[in-house]
Amino acid sequence: MSSNIFRIKEVFVLFYRMFLAFFFYFVARVFFYFYNFDLLNVSSVGEFFSIAYHGIAFDRMALFYVNILFVLLSILPLVVNTKKGYQRMLFYVYFIFNLIAYATNFIDLIYYRFIYSRTTIAVMDSLEHESNKLTLFSKFLINYWHVFALFVFTSALWVYLYKKVGFKEQIVIENKKQYFISSAVLFIVVGVGFLAGIRGDLKKSTRPLNLIDANRYVSKPEHADLVLNTPFAIIRTFGKTSFSKVDFMTEEEKNKYVSSEKMYSNNPATTPNIVLFITESFSKEYIGAFNEDENIPNYVSYTPFIDSLSKQSLIFTNAFANGSKSIHGMSSVIAGIPSFKDAFTSSPYPKQEIESLVSTLKSKGYDTSFFHGAPNGSMGFLGFGNILGYDHYYGKTEFNNDDEFDGVWGIWDEPFFQYMREVLNTKKQPFFSTLFTVSSHEPFNIPAKYEGKFPVGNKQIHKTIGYTDYAFKRFFEEASKEPWFENTIFIITADHTNQVDYDEYLKVVNRAAVPILFYTPNGTLHGKNIDLAQQIDIFPTVLDLIGYDKPFRSWGRSLVGDKEVTPFVINYGANQYTFQRGNYICRFDGKKVTGFFDIKDKALENNLINSKNKEMEELEMACKAFLQDYFERIVDRKLN
Repeated sequence: MSSNIFRIKEVFVLFYRMFLAFFFYFVARVFFYFYNFDLLNVSSVGEFFSIAYHGIAFDRMALFYVNILFVLLSILPLVVNTKKGYQRMLFYVYFIFNLIAYATNFIDLIYYRFIYSRTTIAVMDSLEHESNKLTLFSKFLINYWHVFALFVFTSALWVYLYKKVGFKEQIVIENKKQYFISSAVLFIVVGVGFLAGIRGDLKKSTRPLNLIDANRYVSKPEHADLVLNTPFAIIRTFGKTSFSKVDFMTEEEKNKYVSSEKMYSNNPATTPNIVLFITESFSKEYIGAFNEDENIPNYVSYTPFIDSLSKQSLIFTNAFANGSKSIHGMSSVIAGIPSFKDAFTSSPYPKQEIESLVSTLKSKGYDTSFFHGAPNGSMGFLGFGNILGYDHYYGKTEFNNDDEFDGVWGIWDEPFFQYMREVLNTKKQPFFSTLFTVSSHEPFNIPAKYEGKFPVGNKQIHKTIGYTDYAFKRFFEEASKEPWFENTIFIITADHTNQVDYDEYLKVVNRAAVPILFYTPNGTLHGKNIDLAQQIDIFPTVLDLIGYDKPFRSWGRSLVGDKEVTPFVINYGANQYTFQRGNYICRFDGKKVTGFFDIKDKALENNLINSKNKEMEELEMACKAFLQDYFERIVDRKLN
């Protein structure tokens, strides 16, 4: 038999063995459904199979992670691959890793009924302080012996089917050159396939799947747990241990420094439309109206339209992002939930009831919609949007015109802005609509027809900022003609910052500086405010503006009417929290304060920790109180 035929047989057997893994994950999903059918609310066999189909992507990622070593050993160009000893070694590698991972699916047949979500690495935090782990495990086996029996039975069947297909021992003794060449090709092809399987595909715009992505495929939140598998949930939350409760002070002390429940009575109840723009990488640095007082030599603005709009708006020129990634910006702005060391949406805890602009405005009769021109589900927005409860999601699929696709991230901003306007024209008022832009993003391209129209500047991003600013101009020009325009509050902010041109924005703290702008066509909101502001303030500000008359969960403050909470900002960078308030900046590493700095010392050059005063002590307590309440509410699922 030729060496080519020899390797083809090995590939066939490898695919068969991986197919078995996929099949038994499907079996585990069937068991999961039957044990928890009353909680999962699946209406038909067809719906179950649809959910199971979407689950294949999550099974694939889990199985590819678990079987990396097995596949590598299977495709290495070794002439002993088919020897009995080598195949016996592969057998043990395959089943040791696979059955350990597979067993976690069976734990969730029972455990799911207690936590209403797939088990994640966070379970280790729950068990950390238990001294009777062996006793707990023994009781589980005794009380739920039938689950253990199912695991043993399916594992035995898996082993039996694995052994049914193999090959006779062969030794390559001729044409070794051909053997090693074909093996190298096989290694590359399988390697690329595995990389694509773990990421989802090889597109630059795609990031590996997270737990919240399961929500992209379902209309009922509980179905996401049927899409998922437990090994995937554990793998994707491994290392996300920053989401655990901390205990810096008593509950009574904490409540002196942090207010996570708000209620305002500053304005009468109204129902204006709300249109929120979260603009990709739209740093404060790029916007002239936000830099008039910075005294930056030779400063150049790349946003002529936003500059003009700012003169008719209420702008906050001392505002900061709470996170550093797009998905951080979404949770911070819409739900008032910042992300620090790890993204909240990638933690074990996003799948819970979350009070947000979506839920509060829906309670007032608003139609809610989310627009993102990227392929549907990109950045995790569709999954998190479903958790928040948006009524409608409009992405590249709904836009349905790939002629306007930028080739990397999504639909160009200008046509997608107009698409949103057209959709809003069909909606009944009041509506709350969020648009997350895509064009001002690396690789910083603009449509060919606009080449040369916008200043190139000193950084690649500058011309794309000019293009997105033009997209805003065109949107407002056309939207101003629509009947809903006059009764709308427009909000513009950024998800995070990007390329830096001026030294002022190289300073550690200013690397998170973003714009926050509120515009009303009737001019009721106008002026410049230099108080500290942050993304999580947008949620309570909107509710204050519309006269929302119920208490709600918010760590931020109303930027237009909160007299009780001192303006502050919290975010995370360089492995430390930064907490700004009053006259000082506090840097905290999660255990101890590492520095105090004058509020104007955005570069953090002069550490004042050795001359600590009363205000600094209060600042430290406020920072710790915020984090204690933050982690407690997230872990204990008290975000509603």
